[in-house]
Amino acid sequence: MRLATKMSSLKLSSGEVRLIPKNCSAIVGQVGNVGVNQKSLGRAGSKCCLGKHPIVRGVVMNPVDHPHGGGEVRALIGRKKTRNPLGLSCTWKKK
Repeated sequence: MRLATKMSSLKLSSGEVRLIPKNCSAIVGQVGNVGVNQKSLGRAGSKCCLGKHPIVRGVVMNPVDHPHGGGEVRALIGRKKTRNPLGLSCTWKKK
């Protein structure tokens, strides 16, 4: 008897009845915008508007854009050690 006064029954849209405490707060309903991931954007410009830009490898860039860039056809990096876009070494220094 004491348990019934502290609990309230909640009927869901599926027909299920659940007992929840009266001092709890809950939001009952459906989640909106369910199919947002299934929508086809159609072109690359639509994706850029969402803030997702293409990722370009440093090897295919020009030498002014990246230390790995430049060269004819598929040239190697051209340096003894790999470099990051700032021109600094990417390898660890031994102590």
